[in-house]
Amino acid sequence: MTDSGITVTGLRKSYGNQVVLDGIDLDVPAGTIFALLGPNGAGKTTMVHILATLIPPDAGGATVAGHDLATEAGKVRGAIGVTGQFSAVDNLLTGEENLLLIADLLHLPRRAGRRRAAELLERFELTDAARRTPATYSGGLRRRLDLAMTLVGDPRVIFLDEPTTGLDPRSRRTVWEIVRGLAADGVTIFLTTQYLDEADQLAGRVAVLDRGRIVAEGRPGELKRRVPGAHVRLGFAGPEALNAAAALLPAATVILGEGAFELRVPGDGTAADLRELLDRLQTGEVEPDTLTVHTPDLDDVFFALTGHAVASAAASSETETVR
Repeated sequence: MTDSGITVTGLRKSYGNQVVLDGIDLDVPAGTIFALLGPNGAGKTTMVHILATLIPPDAGGATVAGHDLATEAGKVRGAIGVTGQFSAVDNLLTGEENLLLIADLLHLPRRAGRRRAAELLERFELTDAARRTPATYSGGLRRRLDLAMTLVGDPRVIFLDEPTTGLDPRSRRTVWEIVRGLAADGVTIFLTTQYLDEADQLAGRVAVLDRGRIVAEGRPGELKRRVPGAHVRLGFAGPEALNAAAALLPAATVILGEGAFELRVPGDGTAADLRELLDRLQTGEVEPDTLTVHTPDLDDVFFALTGHAVASAAASSETETVR
């Protein structure tokens, strides 16, 4: 057994004539957070169901926590935890009883199960709510209990299928902190989400799934740089400095506002790009008052990639990998 996270090779799945996954290749190192983005119907949940051994693929293979999906399904199930889009808590049991139920299902000794439940109630700040039923919980508390239940078996790989859907901003951030803590402890996180800021906040690597194919993959910063629109905005004290800078930077656009003298300079915002820009200004003895870097966010990446795929069959048939 290796210390890998998740590897996927040539994974395919169809329902009738509808191809849901069309030859997916992925590699998620152990102890990292990986985000799979895609519009509704892109195949994200199907991917999670296959990797969690809930449904079989039509073709291709995968390993999860070093175990082969086809030949070691039992070992895969013993190494993973799954938190789906909808809460799996039992409203008739208390929070503590929900955790103890999972411990019993995992055949933990009674004393070990109680100790594990107490640890998770404290870790997820659920101690005060432990004796209440989840029907009285807020959405954020229910999701925290759901995540705690996923961790009863101390999984090495966790699948989070749109884990913050419907949560308020404060509850979402609480879940984010929990996820970061899990990764810091060495747990591999496979996250599906439609919240692009969520992927940007959490994931070290992102893949965009559309029409059953990975249309882009890379670190969030790399993907953003592939979308046009990155620029540097320079602010100056007055019109003289602005005009001098504009003469040195012919590709720049002058932006005038009430009391504002700014230039918009195309650029990717990398250290080398900024160094070249400042060197050119220094040559002309022009000093900007302010400098801000503006790059496209994952929303821009997502809409650019999936928009092209929807508009053009050719675009959807190509895979663009950022390395």
